[in-house]
Amino acid sequence: MLHGLPPLIAPNTRVLILGSFPGVKSLETQQYYGHPQNNFWKLVFSIILPDRRQEICASSYEIRSKLLIESSIGCWDVYASCEREGSLDSAIRNAQLNDLASLKKRCPKLQAIAHNGGESYSHAKHTEALGLPIYKLPSSSPANASWSFERKLAAWQEALLPHIELTSQEKNAKSAKGTQKSQKKPI
Repeated sequence: MLHGLPPLIAPNTRVLILGSFPGVKSLETQQYYGHPQNNFWKLVFSIILPDRRQEICASSYEIRSKLLIESSIGCWDVYASCEREGSLDSAIRNAQLNDLASLKKRCPKLQAIAHNGGESYSHAKHTEALGLPIYKLPSSSPANASWSFERKLAAWQEALLPHIELTSQEKNAKSAKGTQKSQKKPI
């Protein structure tokens, strides 16, 4: 029996991205989306910190996780444990669900659930019970080769942008730009 990872959530979490269950590489490293070809981190940071995406994606898991949570995005999986050979969702057997019903208590500002891929979305009935908007995201996995990165990014932006909070660094940058614009006087 394989056991999943603890949730990356905080009281400020507004949108929770739910995967199915960590792949082999993620379990080995004890990191969400640990396979280097999974586009999860690239997609998220293309949305919340596009100017720094490459730098952040190359940084440590601790830094990426911290910035994710600061941006009011959480990450977890629908399955707490399962039996599986390899990393494919189709190989999951005897899965046990995480306590999704506890999410509203654990994340009082939660506004939406975004299911990362079809296997996660197959459990939308459990997340719909929370009374929040539910989104089906195209999987960030390299196994989802039928969607280009740009097409995935557009779908992820549509789901996440209404619910996220910019990091303090991004807020400061946007505030500074706004101050510069407000100081310019029309001619």
